[in-house]
Order: sequence, then structure tokens, then C-alpha cells
Amino acid sequence: MSWSLSPDTQAVLLLTAPLIVGRNREAADRLKPGEYRALEKHLRDRGRRPGDLLGGGPEEFLDENPPGGLHRIRNLLQRGSRLAQAVDHWHTRAIWVISRYDEGYPQRFETRIPRTAPSLLYGCGDKPLLDGGGLAVVGPRNADEDALDFARRAGGLAGRALRTVVSGGARGVDQTAMTGALEAGGRSVGVLANNLERQVLTRDCRDWIIEEQLLMVSPYDPRAGFHRGAAMGRNALIYNLADAALVVEADAERGGSRAGAVNQLRANGKQPGRGVPVYVRGRPSAGLEALKKQGALVWPDPEAADELESLLDGGPPEPPPAEAAESTAGENEQTEQQQLPLGGA
Repeated sequence: MSWSLSPDTQAVLLLTAPLIVGRNREAADRLKPGEYRALEKHLRDRGRRPGDLLGGGPEEFLDENPPGGLHRIRNLLQRGSRLAQAVDHWHTRAIWVISRYDEGYPQRFETRIPRTAPSLLYGCGDKPLLDGGGLAVVGPRNADEDALDFARRAGGLAGRALRTVVSGGARGVDQTAMTGALEAGGRSVGVLANNLERQVLTRDCRDWIIEEQLLMVSPYDPRAGFHRGAAMGRNALIYNLADAALVVEADAERGGSRAGAVNQLRANGKQPGRGVPVYVRGRPSAGLEALKKQGALVWPDPEAADELESLLDGGPPEPPPAEAAESTAGENEQTEQQQLPLGGA
């Protein structure tokens, strides 16, 4: 291979990744996340790591009937030539891959979601942004003009405060907030559910990546297509890379924006004081009101960079008085929507 990977990362890729190259779709019976976690524990209990399986053979370190099955594991570990093709393909596109065993893997995942953290992360851009914290801004693809303007202003404020905007990279609220931060001289991290390779090759994304302002990452193969479950699965990663989250808009009963916020609010309830504060825009909305009932806070609308920094560094403030929230909800400015320089997801 022309690109160096740690033995542990090589083993994780061989065991779990589809290794999609060209038009050929990998048909190998790779380990599912739960199966791989069980195998990882099996190795850990024996003082071993995944990379140890690349030596003389898995039989040396595993029982006769390990999680996933010995025969299946052996076959997966024999995909070395396919892994080499995939790694060369990623390298030519400046796409890197890291596992939980590598330096640069987000420590926020290890401390906040250790049981569900992805085994692998693919990315293109400056890895240190993964542990830089910032503001997660989320919302629907088909948002109205008012929501998009709010997202753009929130992203711009984060950019001026030099705090990273973390979002999902999809059209609508996600891209608008990210673009607002980038155009203000700030940085953005996009956590994608699909097509990482296609997204990072768009001209505008590539320019921001070269300027080290934009990082695009995904826990899924860089050529993987859209899958609803994958889109839902990456929501927790968006929240847990940030210091706080802002929901710009959400449906009252369904949708990814609502589901991601609800799941994070539930997670916060299980770890008081260690979760990610979830804020909602202060405006009349059935979806946002539903999230407030589940514990979301009203966004206090900081106007200056230092106010946002204090908010992100100090944790959630006391909820504002009801009359203050009503006043904020009535302040909606209409501005002409700017063209987004990030390519559509």
C-alpha cells in the first residue's frame, strides 16, 4: 500500500468496511457493528488488539467460536488486495481514514459515546478540527427563508468568534450555517451520511478544504449511497463533536432534525452535567415547542462574538423569562437568500 495505516486500522477495515472500489460492490459478509464490538471485547479481554489478527492468523488469539465466527473472520482478513486498492483510491482524493486506536480520533466520542462511537472515521481536511468543539447547527433540508437567514447569521457569528460550526452538510439549514461560518473567516465540520467522496470533490468544498477551514467526515464508506438509517446514525456524532447545539427548525412529529434532538435530550438526561446543551430558536413553532417540553432551552440570541464564546464555554444559562422568549420569537428579519458555496448533498 502506498499510504500508511496502523495495523489496528487495517484490521478494522478488513473486518467491517465494504471497501467499495469502482463499480464493483463488495459482497463480503463483513461484521456488523454489534458483532465487531463483541469481537473487540473478546480481544480486549485477552489483552489483544485488532492488529494482532494480522500476524500468523486469527486462531492464535481467538477461541474456536469467537464473535462473528472464526471462518468468517479468516475470510475477511484475506481481503488485503482489495484494501490496498481502496486505500490507493482514497489517497488520490486526499481522503484519510482513522480508527479508534489512532491518534486524532475524537476524544469527545470516547468520553461521551464510548459504547456507540464509530469504529472508523473517513475524512478530508484538517483532523484537529474534530476535537475543537464549537456549535452544532441543525435543521431540515426544506427550510423556509426565515430559518435559512437565521442559520446563516448563527453560522456567521460562530465564524467571527472563531468557533467551529458542526453540521450535517446537507442542503438547507446545514449548508447555510456552515457557509455562514466559512464566509465569516471561520471553520466548519460537516458530518456526512453518504457520498463523502463526491462531496469533497466539488470545487467549492475543495477550495475551503485547501484553506483548512472545512473538514468533511463520515463514519461510512466514502462511496456509500444514501440510507435513512445512516442519516439518523450520524446525528449523534454531530451533537457530540460540539459544545452546544442549536436546532433552527424541526417537525413536531417526525424528521431527522427532531429525532436527533430528541435522542440527544434523552442522552443528556442520563448524564446530567456531561451532556450537550440543546437550544431551539425562539420563535412560534410546534416542532420547537415540542423540543422545549423535552428539555431544550431557548436560544438567547447572542449578538457579539464574546457572548457566543461565553455561552459555549460556560454551559447552558438559566431559561429566560417567558416574556423575554416571546419578545425574541417576534424578531424575524427577512433578507434575500445568498447562494450557498457548498455543493448539495
